[in-house]
Amino acid sequence: VMTAMASLEATSELQSRLSSLSFSSFPGVTSHHCDSEPPGSLQNTNLTESFTQSSNQASMNETKEDLAKGNEEAPAELALGEGGEENNSAGTCQLSAEIKEAAQMPTLPPPTTWTSAAVKELKAKLRTEKDSVVTVYRGDIMTVHVPTVPEAKKVCWEFATDGFDIGFGIYFDWTPVTSRSITVHISESSDDEDEEEELEGPLGNDDVERGSKSQTNSNLAEILPVYRQDSHLSVQGGSHDFPGEGTYLLKFDNSYSLWRNKTLYYRVYYSA
Repeated sequence: VMTAMASLEATSELQSRLSSLSFSSFPGVTSHHCDSEPPGSLQNTNLTESFTQSSNQASMNETKEDLAKGNEEAPAELALGEGGEENNSAGTCQLSAEIKEAAQMPTLPPPTTWTSAAVKELKAKLRTEKDSVVTVYRGDIMTVHVPTVPEAKKVCWEFATDGFDIGFGIYFDWTPVTSRSITVHISESSDDEDEEEELEGPLGNDDVERGSKSQTNSNLAEILPVYRQDSHLSVQGGSHDFPGEGTYLLKFDNSYSLWRNKTLYYRVYYSA
């Protein structure tokens, strides 16, 4: 009992001492400081800073989680990206091949052409030469293949027709020459819808042959597109310098005519 009473008296004495203490008893803390910045304000400020730090930390954690998730999903996206790159590479290679092929086939200059009124003289001369007078039947295209030769530098031609005009064009095949013989090939027009009855009147130079077949040979270069020439009125002549080794294709086109065959007088020769 005596011990309990002594403890109670000690506790009472300690409470009495604590109640007599004031803020001025602690150095560095004054009542003025506490009044100007109430504990509530200080607490709010501290909470704001704490909240900001907590938010930043949370954002960083979320970012890390997103990155982790992104890394988990990355293999699928990477696989898709790699596939896209392969497709792009294939497209690039194909385009490069087309550009390379185009670079190997330079644009050829147009031929030098002329006309002459000496139609009767040319026809009389060519009648005495073998295979210089031929009939190009309606709907047909006659192509004269003329290979380049090392002894010459250019190819030349002259032609005329009886009564009506004929289409004429020149192409060059870059395929290496295997034969030095001049050959003639006859082909029929397969484009019946493009055929039209020929007009007997004079025609302008801008009248492109509708019946001409498109060129599908990748080694073939156009020198002169097929135009209807007034070869029945004047001699049509021309020449072209060799661009390199290959074969000229001189096309005499009667594919646009439904009814009329054409008598063609022509000659092809080389010049130094």
